[in-house]
Amino acid sequence: MNGFAKFLGIISLAVSVGGGAVMAQMPAPAPTPTPAPTAPSAAPVMPKTPATAMPAAAPKAEPKPRTEKSKECSKQADVKKLHGKERQKFREECKKAA
Repeated sequence: MNGFAKFLGIISLAVSVGGGAVMAQMPAPAPTPTPAPTAPSAAPVMPKTPATAMPAAAPKAEPKPRTEKSKECSKQADVKKLHGKERQKFREECKKAA
């Protein structure tokens, strides 16, 4: 081992041991003071801010009731075991034929 490598080894060992001793002697962080309790008021008033304000929910549109013809076309599509786009196309044509 050459002299420079030995020197770097000794320095790195000294830094790691010395650094551990320094970290062990650091004082603990000071505790944060807690605010003194206040007398409760009648009712806390919350300001309407964007974080607490809730938008009014829009009423949900009720689905249109299915007609007898629509139900009949669905039954025919079930009998033919149609699914997906084929079923949709069949039902559209079936309802137009009425």
